[in-house]
Amino acid sequence: MLAPAAQQLTSVNPHHISAASLVCALFAGIFFAQQRPELFLLLASAFVALNGLLDALDGKVARLMSKESKRGDFVDHIIDRYADMFILAGIALGAYCSLFVGLFAVIGVMLASYMGTQAQALGLRREYRGVLGRADRLVLLILVPILQYILLWLGGDFSSDIMGLTVIGWMMVYFGIAGNITALQRAWMIWKSLP
Repeated sequence: MLAPAAQQLTSVNPHHISAASLVCALFAGIFFAQQRPELFLLLASAFVALNGLLDALDGKVARLMSKESKRGDFVDHIIDRYADMFILAGIALGAYCSLFVGLFAVIGVMLASYMGTQAQALGLRREYRGVLGRADRLVLLILVPILQYILLWLGGDFSSDIMGLTVIGWMMVYFGIAGNITALQRAWMIWKSLP
C-alpha cells in the first residue's frame, strides 16, 4: 500500500523522512500534554498517524533507493525510541492520565523495546513477537484519543472518568501491563534461544 507514496519520495533522503517522523511525534506529545481545548486530542492523534506513516515510509524509500544500511536501521530505532518517549511523556504530563500511570506505561514500552533489540545484541535475530508491538501501540494512540474526544464532546458519566481513569488513562494502563508482559515474553524467547 505504501509503494506509490514511497515511489514519489525517492528523491528525498530517508534520514530526512525519519527526522520528519520524529518531529511529528514531538508535536503529538506537545498536543497530548495540553489540557484545553479538547480539540488538541484530535491534533495529537493526527500527528501520531503522521509519525507512523513516515516511520513506515523511511525504510521503504531506503529500499527503493538501494540505501538500506545498518546505520539507517540504527538511526530508525533511535528515532522510534525518542518518538515513543515524546508521545508517552506528553500523555503522562497531560490532563488525561496520572503521572504514575504514565510512568508505568513508559517502563512497559521501553522494556519491551529493549528486549527486542537485546536479542540482536546477543547475536540472535531481533525479537518483535509479544502481546504489544509498536504498530499496535500506534493504532491505539490514534484511535483512543479520538474516542476520548467523542466522549468528552457527548458529555455524561463516561466523558472523563471510568472507574477513576479516562479512556486514555486506561490505554496507558494497558501499555504498562502489556508492555511488561511483552518484555517478559521476549526475555523468555531470547533465553530459550541462547546456547
